[in-house]
Amino acid sequence: MFNIPIFLQTAGLLVMSNVFMTFAWYGHLRNLSSKPWYIAALISWGIALCEYLLQVPANRIGFQAFSLAQLKILQEVITLSVFVPFAMIYMEQPFKTDYIWAALCLVGAVYFIFRS
Repeated sequence: MFNIPIFLQTAGLLVMSNVFMTFAWYGHLRNLSSKPWYIAALISWGIALCEYLLQVPANRIGFQAFSLAQLKILQEVITLSVFVPFAMIYMEQPFKTDYIWAALCLVGAVYFIFRS
């Protein structure tokens, strides 16, 4: 795919899929709170389809160079990296120092899973 390194292809697709995932999981709390839950679920499923259309190729590409555990840790780091700005900017939640501690735990996870 255009000589883009596998890591960048995988990470880029996972970032985009996580944006869709985060909106599918949490966006309805802001936008559809007055609608019945099943309307929110149907709309979320539609958004989640976009997530899977990016996530599945990301994992297939990534699995060429990374182990399953490495893909999972990469996914978790990206999830937190997408979720924190989403929570603060879109959902107007306050910043919490727990975000920093969670990020440091993930840095440790990245170190241990990619060190060998």
